[in-house]
Amino acid sequence: MNITEKARSLRKNMTKQERILWQFLRKKSINGLKFRRQYPIGSYIVDFICNEKKLIIEIDGGQHNENKNLIYDHERTKYLETKGYKVIRFWNNDIDNSIECVYREILKYLM
Repeated sequence: MNITEKARSLRKNMTKQERILWQFLRKKSINGLKFRRQYPIGSYIVDFICNEKKLIIEIDGGQHNENKNLIYDHERTKYLETKGYKVIRFWNNDIDNSIECVYREILKYLM
């Protein structure tokens, strides 16, 4: 499966938290900025991106606390930053318990 097919598959099979944030981002008008989901950049697929602001939003589950995933995420973030992107991360429980706080935090990077 190539990266485009994988991104398409991920869009069809988003996690509960990704669906919640996506609905929130789609419904909120943030100065006319557009978000995309499960977007390929190089050999990576990011959860959400606002290309106009070069902002990437990642939602992490518990598996991201494992050492191998911490290393992978660090390398991935470094790569994306070399492309001029700012990467911000939220935990699944942030989405589940305080979506308004998550939204306010995202706004800080968009203004």
